[in-house]
Amino acid sequence: MGGAIAEREDKDKVSLELTEEILQSMEVGMTFRDYNCRITSMDFHRASSYLVTASDDESIRLYDVANATYALCSIDVSICLKTINSKKYGVELVSFTSHPATVIYSSKNGWDESLRLLSLHDNKYLRYFRGHHDRVVSLSLCPRSECFVSGSLDRTVLLWDQRAEKCQGLLRVQGRPTTAYDDQGLVFAVAFGGYIRMFDARNYEKGPFEIFSVGGDLSDANAVKFSNDGRLMLLTTMDGHIHVLDSFRGTQLCTYNVKPVSSNFTLEASFSPEGMFVISGSGDGSVYAWSVRSGKEVASWISTDNEPPVIKWAPGSLMFVTGSSELSFWVPDLSKLGAYVGRK
Repeated sequence: MGGAIAEREDKDKVSLELTEEILQSMEVGMTFRDYNCRITSMDFHRASSYLVTASDDESIRLYDVANATYALCSIDVSICLKTINSKKYGVELVSFTSHPATVIYSSKNGWDESLRLLSLHDNKYLRYFRGHHDRVVSLSLCPRSECFVSGSLDRTVLLWDQRAEKCQGLLRVQGRPTTAYDDQGLVFAVAFGGYIRMFDARNYEKGPFEIFSVGGDLSDANAVKFSNDGRLMLLTTMDGHIHVLDSFRGTQLCTYNVKPVSSNFTLEASFSPEGMFVISGSGDGSVYAWSVRSGKEVASWISTDNEPPVIKWAPGSLMFVTGSSELSFWVPDLSKLGAYVGRK
């Protein structure tokens, strides 16, 4: 069976490219319903098949999703490898380091705002990162080095090296910040107050080299992301707007609108691997897919949940994952795609 799965995986990777038709066929192929509370964060490791989640039930869970694409074939191949509890500190945001067995996560219990480097292998803290004085609401790791950046409600953005406990740099902001590195790790973005500020990661002390407006949207910034090729970026805001911009010129290409979110939640969105589509959550729990080229909605999935899901597209895969009170893997239903049925 394993050989057959691998053979099919290779064929599908070659033959299927993401299109509007494939997006419209996507549905939940596998769901984990053993969460006691809302999922607050998740991250895919860039070079492995691992997914990590954080939840309000104060747990961190590690999954191997290598073959989850074939869940619609009723092959139970997506496995929860480990559950680690963080009862003392709580957990809100979690991100993989370059190593698939270590993560950095933020606490949530209110009395300790430090970040922690955690070994998933033996559940040991390798380092504490202390410097914020309020809840951390953004966490982005550099894909090409040991650096990372965090943003907090204390109106600071701190720059870190994973090898040192003290921050390496500090930026003061005038609002709730959200941060992201580009894929090359050369640039990072800090968004707040209706603008995205672009920094050279090697010379951030000089201030932003570009400042992009997002059309007068002054509501709290929730998430900023770069596309995999670095040419596009998106910004979500609490008022339910998803802005897509050219990351070199700052030109606003399109804005998608969904239900607003409350201050207790975050509106998330994610580029598809080739950057042609954006998937997003909504304040009413629904999920939407949008075309970057046309600016139009191409698919939507209504939810019985009334909270915005955490949402991530799996790297290099025809799969995205949503997290709310349960963890769901979305994959194409090839039986709905006449052009692909029987394709060799």
